[in-house]
Amino acid sequence: MTPTPIGQTGLQVTRVGFGAMHFDGLDDEAAVGRLLNGALDLGINLIDTARGYGRSEERIGRHLAHRRHEFVLSTKFGYGVDGVPDWTYPCIMQGVERALRLMRTEVIDIGHLHSCPLPVLQRGEVTEALADCVRAGKLRVAAYSGENAELAHALADDRFASVQCSLSLVDQANAPQVAATAKGVLVKRALGGRAWAQAQRPEDFCEGQYWDRWQALGLAHGLPDLGLSWPDLALRWAAHRPGVASVLVGSQRLENLSAAVATVAQGPLPAEVLAAVDAAWTRVGRDWPGLV
Repeated sequence: MTPTPIGQTGLQVTRVGFGAMHFDGLDDEAAVGRLLNGALDLGINLIDTARGYGRSEERIGRHLAHRRHEFVLSTKFGYGVDGVPDWTYPCIMQGVERALRLMRTEVIDIGHLHSCPLPVLQRGEVTEALADCVRAGKLRVAAYSGENAELAHALADDRFASVQCSLSLVDQANAPQVAATAKGVLVKRALGGRAWAQAQRPEDFCEGQYWDRWQALGLAHGLPDLGLSWPDLALRWAAHRPGVASVLVGSQRLENLSAAVATVAQGPLPAEVLAAVDAAWTRVGRDWPGLV
């Protein structure tokens, strides 16, 4: 994979990044090490994690510190610092220090505010804390991870140079903002909860909403037959949207990552498929908000 720029940050990432959220349930450290190192061996050069992803940050430090020069490291802040209120200046500052220590690195490439509420963003305290970490050389890029009005606020704030948001066949609300910005954009939830694979409505809020949307869109009966699986079609749709630098794919299985890399390398979908997806979204989905 040839890396592409993340906006004007000076960083470049592969079209597929590794979302390091899904292996907290793995207790076999050797398997975790094989997964993380295997992702880099596939050519992936972006690893994205968060304070809220269990043991993820610590394991990245344990297994990848010796290869730190090979990848762009992204994580998220705003909560979960012992003895400090969430969404405060000290929480961001101490959260960054904690992440640096756990991941055994001197600098974090991209540091996001993780689904920060709009009123907190508007007060500016946590955004300025992130900017201070950039000025101190602890972060290279200040970023925001979230949707809708909060995403619009972050895109309008010059202190944020990159954003992360949901974007998928069943979650397209952020697409116009993504296409219009010069900032770097990382995409999460590109598979939309694999709504097509669920026999019945999931209980999880987001995945339940995605399932409802999949039924309403009717894509299973409305797209030209390309002989592609739904995961392949969904990944190509998201990875090659205007403005997108990388899609984050999370898995406990290295073969799934390898398949995602091969799929995205096939390039954009044909124009007639894109037009059919757009038509379905315009017909029933244009008022659906982005889901975290």
